[in-house]
Amino acid sequence: MKKLILTVFAAILAIQIGSVYGQLGSDKSPFDRNFADVKFLDAYFGRPNEKIEVTPGDKNVPFTVVFANVGSQDITGIKGQLQMPIGFTPSDGKGALILADSDSEAIAGKHFSLTFFVNIDEHAPIQQYPASVKLDYSRLREAGQRTSFFDFKFKVTGESILNMKAVDPVLTSLKNNKVTVEITNAGTAPMSSVKIVLQNTQTALSSTTTSITNMENVVFDQSKWTLGTINPKSTKYFTFHVYIPEGVRGNTLRAIMDVTYFNAHGDQVNTQRSVDFFINGLIDARIYNIGVIKLGEKQTVIGEVINEGNVNALFSFVTLEPLDGSNLKPQTQFIDELETDSPVPFNIPIEFDGEPKYGDHKVKITVRYKDSMRQEHLISEEATITLENTAKAPEPSVSDYMPGMIVVIVAAIAGTVIYKKIKRKKEVTSEPES
Repeated sequence: MKKLILTVFAAILAIQIGSVYGQLGSDKSPFDRNFADVKFLDAYFGRPNEKIEVTPGDKNVPFTVVFANVGSQDITGIKGQLQMPIGFTPSDGKGALILADSDSEAIAGKHFSLTFFVNIDEHAPIQQYPASVKLDYSRLREAGQRTSFFDFKFKVTGESILNMKAVDPVLTSLKNNKVTVEITNAGTAPMSSVKIVLQNTQTALSSTTTSITNMENVVFDQSKWTLGTINPKSTKYFTFHVYIPEGVRGNTLRAIMDVTYFNAHGDQVNTQRSVDFFINGLIDARIYNIGVIKLGEKQTVIGEVINEGNVNALFSFVTLEPLDGSNLKPQTQFIDELETDSPVPFNIPIEFDGEPKYGDHKVKITVRYKDSMRQEHLISEEATITLENTAKAPEPSVSDYMPGMIVVIVAAIAGTVIYKKIKRKKEVTSEPES
């Protein structure tokens, strides 16, 4: 009886083990591991160890597939054939196979790569795609050829295109200038974690040991900026203040910027851009001593303009403009250059638009001039002037009556004296008769 029970149990156990092996295959053990000689590592646009960004429409673009020889022997005679989806064609022409081969051996334990050349259709979306590669190779000291197939995914990344420029490229010497710099990504791929560092100008030397910039004495209030992500076809700005010394006037100031960001591959890119400025001279003009004088038969508005900068102002005009209902006629006068530290006078004869109105008039004096770059500038000053009616006869005063009064007084005194003399003479002639 015991033997019968043991026999039945052994039969059941054998059936269960057999069913397990049947699921795995009759000739395979669950502990078997079969390793190929080649392992797929990576695939990207670019050459070995140099990834590049690509955008739809690019032609003859290198596409590199990286493998590792994980076998115990070196391999040689390596040839690859690439299969890509619609939208990607061989650079050799439509319908051709995308082929690549390697002239060197792949040492055991080392990686190797094959570079294919493809065209990207201009309508291909920027996204991830599937692809396959067939690899043929031979092991050293072994007859015959081996073949391996690999499925993988790759990405059309788009391309980031960095441009940088000053919004206003003209700065003024002897002045604290506010600068705004525009950084634009004109490409189709984003730039992430963008950081900008103003280069250390005192150590920026060329191979001839002469400075490649003229910023040694220029004062910047900032030297580092973090802009984050700049999306495709978008722009960001950063600002700073800079003081320009007198010695840089009339020259181009070149600010070298180090730009660091991560591209669509996730690789860090470090590049340089130059932001150039032209340094203009300082024109610091102001108007003063506005008043009225009489020249000939006309009243005239006078004043002076002084330029306290370091360069002459060109083609200067001064304009009189009435304000607050004044009926003075607007007038403009050419006063030529505004030389530095040399007052320039102006005088504008008064003319009325309609009947003259005397008394107080509010006016604005505007001076228009151009700098050395022929850019126009305006300064103005408001003032109240008082005009008198010079054509009206003045009211008589006491002094006006003085000559007549003197004549009357003299005549009166003379008459009194004559009267007294006549009276005395009559008195003398009348005494003998009595």
